[in-house]
Amino acid sequence: MTQQETVFYREADADPAALAGAAVTVLGYGNLGRSVALNLRDRGLTVTVGNIDDDHRRRAVAEGFEVLDLGEAVVGADVVYLLLPDEAIPQVFREQVAPRLTPGSAICFASGYVLAFGLVQPPAGVDVLLLAPRMLGEEVRTTFVEGSGFLSYVNVEQDATGRAQERLLALASAIGSLRRGAIQLSAEQEATLDLFIEQSVGSYLGTTFQLAFRLGLEAGLPAEALVSELYLSGEMSRVISTMASAGFFESVRSHGLVAMYGGFLGTMGQDAEGMERHFRDVLAQIRSGGFAQKLQEEEAQGYPIVELINAVTDSDNPLTAAEQRVRKELGEPDVAGRTAAEPL
Repeated sequence: MTQQETVFYREADADPAALAGAAVTVLGYGNLGRSVALNLRDRGLTVTVGNIDDDHRRRAVAEGFEVLDLGEAVVGADVVYLLLPDEAIPQVFREQVAPRLTPGSAICFASGYVLAFGLVQPPAGVDVLLLAPRMLGEEVRTTFVEGSGFLSYVNVEQDATGRAQERLLALASAIGSLRRGAIQLSAEQEATLDLFIEQSVGSYLGTTFQLAFRLGLEAGLPAEALVSELYLSGEMSRVISTMASAGFFESVRSHGLVAMYGGFLGTMGQDAEGMERHFRDVLAQIRSGGFAQKLQEEEAQGYPIVELINAVTDSDNPLTAAEQRVRKELGEPDVAGRTAAEPL
């Protein structure tokens, strides 16, 4: 397969005038939706928020936005940025968004998932955009305020007006992404990439941490020291940050010789062929639509997996108990995590 040249976009590629006078609706006021709405407003755009009646809606009202029900917020909007969880989008889009989109308007998705697997069918007369921030929702706001920006994936999926590209880049600039940069990636590519890394690297990391913790306990190592060494101290996150700033292989030089030597031996001793087979299976399942189909079946059953996930993550276990003891001894707050069902 021929490798296509990757296209990058920066601030100089955007014309803010492409959104001049535009009425922009942000659907969803979770962590990402809130950040996007605030950033757009700070750039001088007229922003309406669409949200169900919940705490997120009340926060949007308190922060000075006009807030309407999801369908009402779409009416008359020039640009609609859909920032709801992937699993909620198909029904919301079909029932409340698509019928109210104005011909010549633009609908923008923050994830390629529903487009890639045919879960939504945008009308023919609207621009269909992908603007997928590669940053935690709250950090989209933080990096905007700091002026540093964040990476995004962008693409025009449907150009009904002839102005889709300029609208897309103006929107990417307005939320603060082009200060860092954006990479052109189709909805299918974005969805495949996102799911692949989550289900391959992400699952391996989770399994690795739990396995190392269990074996460390068996070897007589203190539980508190194990969770600190694995992630709680922040050293592991700094290793990843060094990869981002210095480069993957160059970051190796930031470690001492003992760490480099041991890490090299450990890498050479892994079952790389077995890992590759698993990763290929994961990728094939995603690209075939098998994963999306499983998720649709899960939805039809009322998402029983959420109950299982919550049961595992909420249960008393030695790893969580060790975290709590470390935080207590260090005088740090025990911060509750986001539940599986909480929106973006």
